[in-house]
Amino acid sequence: MHNPLLLKNIDLYAPEHVGLTDLLILGGAIAAVERGLDVKIPGLETIDAEGLVAAPGIVDHHNHFGGAGGEGAFNFRTPPAQLSTFVKAGITTAVGLLGTDGFSRSLTELLAKARALDIEGLSTWMYTGSYQLPGPTITGKVGHDIAWIDKVIGCKIALSDHRSSHPAVETIRALVSEARVAGMLSGKAGVVCVHMGSEASGLEPLREAVSGTGVPLSQFMPTHTTRCPGLLDDAIAWVKAGGVADITADEKTPGAVARYVAEGADLSHVCFSSDGNGSMPRFDAAGNFAGMGVGDPASILQAIGDCARAGDAPLEKIFAFAGANPAAWLKLPGKGRLEKGCDADLMILDRDYRLRTLIGRGRVMMRDGEVLAKGTFEA
Repeated sequence: MHNPLLLKNIDLYAPEHVGLTDLLILGGAIAAVERGLDVKIPGLETIDAEGLVAAPGIVDHHNHFGGAGGEGAFNFRTPPAQLSTFVKAGITTAVGLLGTDGFSRSLTELLAKARALDIEGLSTWMYTGSYQLPGPTITGKVGHDIAWIDKVIGCKIALSDHRSSHPAVETIRALVSEARVAGMLSGKAGVVCVHMGSEASGLEPLREAVSGTGVPLSQFMPTHTTRCPGLLDDAIAWVKAGGVADITADEKTPGAVARYVAEGADLSHVCFSSDGNGSMPRFDAAGNFAGMGVGDPASILQAIGDCARAGDAPLEKIFAFAGANPAAWLKLPGKGRLEKGCDADLMILDRDYRLRTLIGRGRVMMRDGEVLAKGTFEA
């Protein structure tokens, strides 16, 4: 348990703009949000945050923290992520998943890494499955993974991508129905996270899968929706029809946000994620492998600043893209908001949106730009 903490004179976004206030943290949770708090508690630590902004810690709901990759050759497999990479990126909650490699990558290994990061101070969940369908599971069945394993909140598949298994619509329908019921029984979201490629089919297989059923579009979380202009157009139409869409944060993010605003889409249905620690293969015009990069978890924090400077959406909406929205759609308890009773996960930023201090579950993980919380095997 960490010392009681009092933040004074903070400009608070909860993510709604509260304005100047004080915030008291006890036992890892927010105990009070009130201007002029004057408390006498043994061991209380006070941080004067005058001139700074507080917002919920980032909920990165698409992060390959157990390692990813393998496209190109075995030497392109990315290693597991270290705690400090999350701290530097303002991430206090992460959802792990497999990617292209559902053959040699293990969900039990991912589960172990989720538990390790949780012990070290991050809040973690994960998806079962991978690009392939049927994909790997822990118990032998997607619904059982969701219902019986605490960390598993949904399932991962890939669609409209040359690396996907191109499943039939009936197969997708059966999967989303199973995930939904397992989530209902266990109090979880039961979401199907859908890696989207750039094939012309776009989101249409998902529409067909729920057509004529009572399953809402929001049971799917399509990702990488700014991959190409046609997919962004499709994602905007998807959101306007009631679905939820995820933007992999990069240099295209401000333009995508401007499009959602201009189209009058419900911004609470839009999320940011990083694809952090995932391999980023590059292909030439003929579809041949041409090189490899690695996803940067700090891309979300960069996108927040870029979008704020662009000015196309209110700052409270921008913070919600990275916290409140994914936490709500994925039913992550206590996450994404800075209100009494919520987990004390928050970023303190300067007016240029640079991270100065990070608090995760009441623990100061970064102070004045210095990383204090590191993983077990970090120097």
